[in-house]
Amino acid sequence: MSHPDIPLRGIDHVRFFVGNARQSAYFYRNAFGFDVIAYAGLETKTRHEAGYVLRQGDITFVLASPLSPEHPDSYRIIQHGDGVQDIALAVDDVPAAYRIATERGAIGVTPPTLLEDEYGVYEYASIRAYGDTTHSFVNRDRYRGVFAPGYRPLDPDRYSPRTFHPVGLKSIDHIVGNVEEGKMNEWVRFYEQVLGFSQLISFDDKDISTEYSALMSKVVQGGGGRIKFPINEPAKGRRRSQIEEYLNFYHGPGVQHIALATDNIVATVRALRHNDVSFLRVPRTYYEMLPARIGAIDEDIAELADLGILVDRDDEGYMLQIFTKPVEDRPTLFFEIIERHGSKSFGKGNFKALFEAIEREQARRGTL
Repeated sequence: MSHPDIPLRGIDHVRFFVGNARQSAYFYRNAFGFDVIAYAGLETKTRHEAGYVLRQGDITFVLASPLSPEHPDSYRIIQHGDGVQDIALAVDDVPAAYRIATERGAIGVTPPTLLEDEYGVYEYASIRAYGDTTHSFVNRDRYRGVFAPGYRPLDPDRYSPRTFHPVGLKSIDHIVGNVEEGKMNEWVRFYEQVLGFSQLISFDDKDISTEYSALMSKVVQGGGGRIKFPINEPAKGRRRSQIEEYLNFYHGPGVQHIALATDNIVATVRALRHNDVSFLRVPRTYYEMLPARIGAIDEDIAELADLGILVDRDDEGYMLQIFTKPVEDRPTLFFEIIERHGSKSFGKGNFKALFEAIEREQARRGTL
C-alpha cells in the first residue's frame, strides 16, 4: 500500500552541536548578525546541555553543548569538532511523518514525542540521515513559546540586544551534505523514496573538476521546492579533493555548507566583511571574463570584484554567490551567501574558479 508523501513545510531549524555554545552564539551574533533569542541550560532546569536559539529573517539556528561527558552526544565534539547535528523539517503531522518515513526504510532515532509547558505542546520525532546527522520532524502549531519547552527568552544579562548594522540574511537556500565515495546515489534514493523528494539537477566530474580534485553532486528537493539538499561525493582526482579533506577531518559524512539567501548580497557581504567574516577569493581574471559569460546584470561588476562575489547565469536568470572560509579550525563547515535573480542554479559556471580557490587554501593547510 503506497502512502501519500510526507507534507513537508520547510526547514524549521538547524541544530549545531558545539564545544562551547555560549562562545559560538557570540560568534554567530557578532560575525553573521543573528539575534540570540532564547536559552536553555542550568538556569532553566536543563541539566544535561546548554542551548542557544539564534534567529535572522526566517533562519533559526540552535547551538547546543554538553554539560558533562555523560551527555549521549558528547563524543561528537571529539569526533567531528563543531558541526551540524540535525536539520529539522517542519511537518503537518509528526506521528504520520515518522511512521511513513520508517515504513519506507528510514532508521528511527526518536519516536514521536510531546514536550509540554505553560506555552503549549511541541511535537517532534527524528530519523537518521547521512553519517550521524539526523532529520527531526517538528510541529509547533500548538506551541506559543519562544522556541520549545525548556527554552526561555534570553536574559539580557547574557546577551544584550545587538546595536550594530543589520546583515540582511533572509532564509536558508540549501544545505549541502558530503558523503563517502560511491554513496551519493544511495542518499539521493533515500531522499526520493523515504521523504518523497525529487532530483533537481546533477553534476559529474566533467562539470566539476580541476587539475587536482573532482566531485560528483546531485541536488534533491522537497516541500514544494522549499527544501534543497545537494549531496556531494568525491570522484577520483589526482590529489585529495576538498570532499575527501572534509571527510577526513569531520571523520565521516556530514553537512559541508549552508547557503543563506539575501536580497542584497553587496550590502550583506560588506556587513559580513566589516564583522571580520573571511571569504574565499578568486583571481581578478575571473571578473575580466564575466561580462562575456553572463551578459547584463543589475550589479556593478567592479563592486562585485572588490568584494569577491561570483555570478552565474542559467535559462531562467542569474545568481550571485560567495563562500566563506571554514568557520571551524578543522576544514569542515562553511557558509555560502546567495542572491537569486530568477536563476535556480547552483553556480556551475563558478565551480572551476571556486575549487581552485579552495585548493589554494588546501595547499596552505598542507592537505592537498
